[in-house]
Parts: sequence; C-alpha cells; structure tokens
Amino acid sequence: MRHFLEIDDLSSVELARVLDLSSTADPARVLAGKGMALIFEKPSARTRNSMEMAVVQLGGHPVYIQADEVGLDTRESVEDVTNAMAGFHAAIGARVFAHDTVARMAAVDRVPVVNLLCDEGHPMQALADLLTMRREFGALEGRSVAYVGDANNVARSLAIGAALCGMQFRIASPPGYTFNERDLDRIRSHGGPEIFDRPEDAVAGADAVYADTWTSMGQEAEAEQRRRDFEGFQVDQRMMGFASAGAIFLHCLPAHRGEEVVDEVLDGPRSRIWVQAANRMHAARGLLSWLMSEAQS
Repeated sequence: MRHFLEIDDLSSVELARVLDLSSTADPARVLAGKGMALIFEKPSARTRNSMEMAVVQLGGHPVYIQADEVGLDTRESVEDVTNAMAGFHAAIGARVFAHDTVARMAAVDRVPVVNLLCDEGHPMQALADLLTMRREFGALEGRSVAYVGDANNVARSLAIGAALCGMQFRIASPPGYTFNERDLDRIRSHGGPEIFDRPEDAVAGADAVYADTWTSMGQEAEAEQRRRDFEGFQVDQRMMGFASAGAIFLHCLPAHRGEEVVDEVLDGPRSRIWVQAANRMHAARGLLSWLMSEAQS
C-alpha cells in the first residue's frame, strides 16, 4: 500500500506524474462511490476546502472529522480509529500535531494515508508550491526558490520537493531557527539546501521568493520573542529587488501582514499567493488520482 507522509515518499518520476495529473482538466473519477475520511486535530481553511473539493472532483464523498469526534489515543487508539475508518473509506487524510500519528495510521496499511500536515512536514503544501512554479516557469530543473524565515515543516517539505525536481533550494533563517541535523541529512540525501545567514544573499537572483509566518499555530506564546529574532527577515519591496527580474512571491498562508511580508508584496504584481492557494486543490486531486491508481494496481 502506498502512503504519502512526506514528499519523498514519491520518486522524482512519480512526483512529476502527480504534477501532470494535477493539471488534467478532466480527471478520472477514481473515487466514484467511495469516501475519504479527513481527520483534523488542527483546523484549517485551505486544507479542508482543497481536500474536500478534490475528493468531490474525483467522484468521491469527503467526510470531515474533528479530533474530539474520534479522540485519537483518548477515546480510541490511533490504530483502532484507522481500522474503523478503513472499513468505510478508500483513503484517510490527517492533519495532526505529531508525525508519529500519521506514521501509525500508515502502519495499519489498509488504505492509503495522506499527511495533511504535521510537526515535521507539510507535503501537500509542497505539491501545490511545485505545481505553482511549474505552471509559472515550465520546467523546474535549474530554477531556484529562496525561503526567508523559520526552517519549519513547510520549509522542510519544500526543500525536499525542490531537490526532487532538480531545483536549487536556498534558505535564510535567524540563529536558532535553522534546520536540525536530522532534517539536513534527509534534505541533503536528495540534494541541497543552500543555507545563508543574510536573507538578501539567499534571495539574490532567485526565481521565487517564499515566506511563511514567523509564529505558527501553537507558538503564540513565543510571538514577541520571534518578532525580535526575525528582525531583518521581512520580505518587502527592497528584498524582492534582490531576486531575478521575473521572480514571483509565494506564501503558504495565512499571512501575518506587516510581519514576515508587507502588503505591497502580498498584493503586488509578483505575488502568486491566490493561484498557489487554489493549486492546493489541484495538487490534492493529482495526488489522490495517483494514489488510487496505485492502490488498484
């Protein structure tokens, strides 16, 4: 059984195929008459809407399940919930706090399990990011993306995905907010990343500039400290001026306007954030098309 817990669960060839399927105008209805359980420990606007609509476009029925409805490891074990859901659904998606939760779901190995976000990675976002850049630039090989900010789960998945596509991934983070050695080992096994102390150096000549919030969900108590630590890492017009002439701006959203990025960039002509957000749905459709085909082969 194939699962999607991190983007390198796909080979380079498989990733290219998923991106191809994401651009198919008339997708096969591989989920016709079937359901997908979408379990959310953490709420999300884009993840829920993109996944539900992707399932519908494939002919299936999405079922949104809040954490307290199943009580992972409180009301029932993760394994028992997974086995129960596998009796109803053709696939399970989970947006959770700990990577171990989706790993345990996948270990049950009854239906494909998709990581909709965890503390270690956000592979669905990376798929949408790559799809956005592919549609913008054509071939991704040899292109560069500069990530300015916290080396978090979004950065980790994007770094791996970019390497699989032959892209150059650059990142600039303040001290204390860089990739740990385990993450670096995994990313380097595919190629890259290039690490910079100054964001201007990371952005120089890049084809895409990427930002994420300095304070993610669950880190609210650190917000003031993070604002101080990330001083100088805001993406503004001056920062975008270091990028290539045709560079685009990306953000996984939601954005904290005026912190990691200014309105003039978010809403400016180089911004592709709304296309990028819409591509979450197309990328989900492509992945599910591929997973269901693999499950049936």
